[in-house]
Amino acid sequence: MLLVLSEEHKEHLSFLQKVDSAVVGEFGRIALEFLRRGTSSKIYEGAARKLCVPVEMVQHGVEGLMFLMTESSKHMISEVDFLDSVLVLGFGEELNQILLQLYQQHHSQIRSILSQLPSNLPAYHNLEWRLDVQLASRSLRQQVVPMLTMRLLLTRSCDGRSDCSSRVLHTDPSTLLHLISTLEAALAGMKTSHARRILRNIK
Repeated sequence: MLLVLSEEHKEHLSFLQKVDSAVVGEFGRIALEFLRRGTSSKIYEGAARKLCVPVEMVQHGVEGLMFLMTESSKHMISEVDFLDSVLVLGFGEELNQILLQLYQQHHSQIRSILSQLPSNLPAYHNLEWRLDVQLASRSLRQQVVPMLTMRLLLTRSCDGRSDCSSRVLHTDPSTLLHLISTLEAALAGMKTSHARRILRNIK
């Protein structure tokens, strides 16, 4: 899977070309700290004074790096996909390797932090299923009509409370198999070189 970076994110990350590798590493540390404890204007101001650049430029650089690291960690993208994703930024090989090293060092920690953040989106909790087979009816004495019933249990965190909900789905096995094969084909298609080229050129 490749990340699709907006023009705004590309512009924010372009600031990293203007600083040396030690500063990029420091920005990575700041981004990780901000994920844990929230942003701090004083840290932005201090870094801006050291680099002799506007505060907004430092803030955008850190936020762009934070977005790159969190999205990469969230989707657990591979080393090859990460490098292909940052290729559109036009960075040199050295900077790309520094970013990759930051991602590899901190992606597990970032995923742990993200898992603790509150989310309004429902999350998977459990799945219950039952297979019913109709063997006969008034019109047909012998028939086989399988039907799969699934109950998807979801949880949503809100104001410190966890609300549970469920969704009941009905499908026949052939439709379910077709859905699975279609999704698997789509995932396989995303890994092809043609799909990578298209994603790199999406703006």
